[in-house]
Amino acid sequence: MSLSDVRQARAKSRSAPVETGRGYRVFQIINALILTGVVIVTLYPFVNIVAQSFSSESSITSGHVNLLPRGFNLTTYKTVMSDSAFWENYRNTVVYTVLATGVSMVLTTCYAYVLSKKHLKGRKVLIAIALFTMFFNGGLIPNYVLVSDLGLRNSVWAIVLPNAISVFNLLVMKSFFENLPAELEEAAAVDGLSTYGILGRIVLPLSKAVLATMVLFYAVSFWNSWFSAFLYMDRSSLFPVTVYLRNLIAGASGGADQSAASDTALQIASNIQAVTIVLTVLPILVIYPFVQRYFVKGVMLGAVKG
Repeated sequence: MSLSDVRQARAKSRSAPVETGRGYRVFQIINALILTGVVIVTLYPFVNIVAQSFSSESSITSGHVNLLPRGFNLTTYKTVMSDSAFWENYRNTVVYTVLATGVSMVLTTCYAYVLSKKHLKGRKVLIAIALFTMFFNGGLIPNYVLVSDLGLRNSVWAIVLPNAISVFNLLVMKSFFENLPAELEEAAAVDGLSTYGILGRIVLPLSKAVLATMVLFYAVSFWNSWFSAFLYMDRSSLFPVTVYLRNLIAGASGGADQSAASDTALQIASNIQAVTIVLTVLPILVIYPFVQRYFVKGVMLGAVKG
């Protein structure tokens, strides 16, 4: 058989439709139904929250809000977004998230790359230390005393440093680095690259999927974090937007409980939580589609081996 005959046979096999049995078609239908149900269950609460954020107090309390707003109003949005402190705290959140994510990525990447080298002396001890911190910590009061004694209170470092490395992200990235071909690093070393050169010019360009995934994990974590700032910061000008909105919820709820509360206070108290969720989640929803294609690939590639 000539080479052209082989190529023609391969082309026919690729173009020929794949015959599927009845069992496979039933599986596809059931799979589609299950996934559709999961999408509905996941999407419905968020759509309901968005509808509540634009609905009136009476419609929310009476339970008439479902997927569409009832008694459309923008009172709460105007109240929140007209406050200059809101935008100041929102800017703080952006700064904290960018800085904390950058620091976490540098530390996690370096630590994971070191742990991926099986010839490293003391490697098992370093892994054990990381795993120990995954299950045990000093507790709230010792952490507060430590941060205070280090002079980190009322600074961004009180948010960044105590949560700089996630052990789960560390182990995923370590597994990813272990699965990279060792021959690439050996060839780079023969060409004269140092350890840092191999990491920067060989390893990291091949790790875009897991890096994008870790950036997403860290960014979402720091964006949604509020307790560290609430605990370690006293000045409202340093609060992230999550603390601002938390205080707004508490203030609106307290005002609504008073007998002389105004209609505006009642309005805010009814849908402030919905507005809080929408304003907090919106930036993540905008960014997520750009890194979604790396998400599953990065996690799966980093979880092939433990």
